[in-house]
Amino acid sequence: MFKPRGPLSVLFSLALFLSVPMSASLMAQPPGNMDLTLPEGDGKRLVESACFSCHTMVNIARSAGYDSAEEWQEVFGTMIDIADEQAHTIGEYLAEHYPADPSRAPTLVDGDFEIDIIEWQVPTLGQRSRDPIEAPDGSIWWTGMWASLIGRLDPETGEMQEYRLPPAARPHSIVPDEDGNIWYTGNSNNTIGMLEPETGLITEYRTEARDPHTMAWHPNGNLYFTSQGAGMLGRLDPETGELDEVDTEPRPYGIKVAQNGTVYIAYNGTNKIGAMDPETMEVRYFSIAEPQTRIRRLDIASDGTIWYVNSTMGRIGHLDPRSGEYQEWESPSGPDSHPYALAVIDGVVWYNESGMRPDALVRFEPESETFQSWAIPSGVGIVRNMWVTEDDNLLIHQSSTNKVGLVVIPKEE
Repeated sequence: MFKPRGPLSVLFSLALFLSVPMSASLMAQPPGNMDLTLPEGDGKRLVESACFSCHTMVNIARSAGYDSAEEWQEVFGTMIDIADEQAHTIGEYLAEHYPADPSRAPTLVDGDFEIDIIEWQVPTLGQRSRDPIEAPDGSIWWTGMWASLIGRLDPETGEMQEYRLPPAARPHSIVPDEDGNIWYTGNSNNTIGMLEPETGLITEYRTEARDPHTMAWHPNGNLYFTSQGAGMLGRLDPETGELDEVDTEPRPYGIKVAQNGTVYIAYNGTNKIGAMDPETMEVRYFSIAEPQTRIRRLDIASDGTIWYVNSTMGRIGHLDPRSGEYQEWESPSGPDSHPYALAVIDGVVWYNESGMRPDALVRFEPESETFQSWAIPSGVGIVRNMWVTEDDNLLIHQSSTNKVGLVVIPKEE
């Protein structure tokens, strides 16, 4: 196990309301390169200049496309801020050469259940907002991974505030503590960090693993986390700053804590779900389905059983950890649907089909084994994590269009 080798570092962060020009929004994202060649035409050079400063051409070539310049402008307008004339030229070019591709449209399933999806555009363009959570005071927080920031949203007023983190942090996910502090995984500077919203102060805990990924609080007061690329699991005692880290199976991803204290881990590099003892950090593994299976996220039902996404096979599954038995169901959009985030609310399973455009939100009723699905309004992609609020609603996001969303779920009377 790894123990921290040095003192904790404390930094100061300012909260800012931002209206960001193009240069600043582009700086929010790492530079890319041109893997392919754009077709000739008016606007080609503008696309290379505006778009490839942030990402590669692959993102455009693999997109679902749009038939009109206005639709394209609506999408890239959530990423960069450029002059109207240039935006129009880029939109016309993209609509001509990259029209709508219906092959990635989701297979939406009608039903009687009604929901409302509310979305907010975050201030800093190009930050790739993700992993929203609810704090004890009811505020909504998110990470702007590519801009190394954490944002706060008042869902009643729509007011937003952004807190800058160390530039290399690139926070992957966040969780609140009971005092309202926001903890984050420094995915690019191998840290676990804590932001005190009232002061803007940041405390960092250095990890051995290079890329802390997702976290979960445990009733014992410790914070447990995955590190996907490093293939490690970690435990932080926030009272002492003591850090323990252990090697595990490839690419640990999602993490949840069961009512009995067991820490469950989803693996994105093998066909397994792990059950970790919170004291010894020993992990026993459940092999799931085919060897090609990769599991990004999971959640725990009230009876202690596990629901998970089989992302690579286009299915969702249910594991009983007492017997090791599991069952899977094909997602409505089929093998290429790539289920990603998942949450269980009142016994009902919610998840998204991230391989589809638009990204689809799916509801699965286990008792009747029936599906219903909706297109996410700004569903360019993608929901990578979900959070259940105190009111049993669902927090989602769209990284590509820099949106944070709330799914309002009606309650039974």
